[in-house]
Amino acid sequence: MKLPAEIMTDAARGRLSPAVTPVPLPELAGRLHEAVHKGARVGLFTARRRPGSGDPGRAGDRGISLETLVIDPAAGVVSLWETALPPGARDYPSLTTTIPQMHWFERAVHDFFGVVPMGHPRFKSLILHDSWPLGYHPLREVPCAIPDDESPRRSYEFLTVKGEGVYEVPVGPIHAGIIEPGHFRFSCLGEAIHNLEIRLGYVHRGVEETLTRVPWKQTRFVAEAASSDTTVANALAHSLALEQILKIHPPPGAPELRAIALEMERIASHISDLGGICGDIGFTAGAAIFGRLRGAALGLLERLTGARFGAAYILPGGVSRPLSAEMRDNLLRQADCVSDEFARAEPLLLENSGALERMTGTGWVRHSLAREFGLVGPAGRASGIDYDVRRALRQEPYNSLEWEVAGADSGDVLARAGIRVDETRTSLSMVSALLRRLNARERPEALRLELPAGLPPDSVGAGIVESWRGELVHLIFTDGAGLIDRCSIKDPSFNNWTGLAVAVRGELLSDFPLCNKSFGLSYSGNDL
Repeated sequence: MKLPAEIMTDAARGRLSPAVTPVPLPELAGRLHEAVHKGARVGLFTARRRPGSGDPGRAGDRGISLETLVIDPAAGVVSLWETALPPGARDYPSLTTTIPQMHWFERAVHDFFGVVPMGHPRFKSLILHDSWPLGYHPLREVPCAIPDDESPRRSYEFLTVKGEGVYEVPVGPIHAGIIEPGHFRFSCLGEAIHNLEIRLGYVHRGVEETLTRVPWKQTRFVAEAASSDTTVANALAHSLALEQILKIHPPPGAPELRAIALEMERIASHISDLGGICGDIGFTAGAAIFGRLRGAALGLLERLTGARFGAAYILPGGVSRPLSAEMRDNLLRQADCVSDEFARAEPLLLENSGALERMTGTGWVRHSLAREFGLVGPAGRASGIDYDVRRALRQEPYNSLEWEVAGADSGDVLARAGIRVDETRTSLSMVSALLRRLNARERPEALRLELPAGLPPDSVGAGIVESWRGELVHLIFTDGAGLIDRCSIKDPSFNNWTGLAVAVRGELLSDFPLCNKSFGLSYSGNDL
């Protein structure tokens, strides 16, 4: 399939050469529907203020354009479509009616920019809560209006399920333990869940706005904190986007070290979720074993990067610290130890009859719904979605390694757990292979480029990474002065929260924690 004016993948480097294609508003829905029907996917849909005059009566308003990042996994092609709204326009025909994946994207665009998707089937606020006044949209104007105690407030209406015997169970937003805040509204008949409505936004911190205010050489610290359990992947995606704008590529050795860090993060996170699944079915011995093993995996990441969660390691132009031959040998031995321990631990869950009984058939998401809602990562691959950014975009150094994308088609908790086990094995193998590759070099080269003083004006970069939850996107635009004008982040959780709501329908209320943990989603990654 050939999409219009592509951002073509450089197969040797796994990088994208940015280009922007204007797509008129009347053509957007039809062209996008055709692309998705032929196998493409929407990686990101957002908006930005464009240069020029917008509504003449609104100071600081430069007009709005819709930005659609379209990914064709089969061809390894990414296209960026820009759709300018008419001057002063504050609405457009909703795309959700023909492309269900767009339903949260369009709600987020309205929250941030005040642009209404006309005809959206369940239009309501996604990120901004009742405490924010009507008419407040933080990215629409500069400067933003400050909320006023006397301003009219937003209201949020939950979907109501009616019928004899139907009752509601509200959970959150404050939960037991130390997990992030999110509200779940269950509509139940007996013990069976008939509907789950998920309301997030409680940890909205203005990340995307902050990224336009911080000096560009420091934005990486904000970007990698978008979701702290995905520090490495966020840092990598942000760096890739800036490197595309700067038209630079890290020196030899840096891509391997970045990939090692990314796979170590994947290993630790998958092991953590496997332990969480054990905990939610009452298998405390498994939870303890996987919990200890997660600590060992995080220890690998700390030895490589200097921080337990990999902070401040990946940066535009390379990595922040080299790896000595002695440390490489040590990491290789430790990685082999973790691999051996994991091989002994994973059968405790996947060959345990009690655990299998709880997981098999629970939290089922069929392939058609996973495709329509754009599920990514282990949640998507467990339902037969054969998509992994590392392979689809021929990213280095993955394109020179022997590996297979994990897959399943049963779409239940067991499938999602099995994907995590398979991916952990693969990541451990990748870490060992990449460390041996580094060991084969007589002397490591410089691993970090010197950056110029400023960014090129009127440029765009897209960093797309297969984080441990799935497809992660950072899209960065610069203005005429070379300043970051817009930075949009799409965490994979943004795709997958709807999958969780679908998975629990018809399940017992007591199985919700198990379903929830099998998705392992991020609240803060959604609430940017």
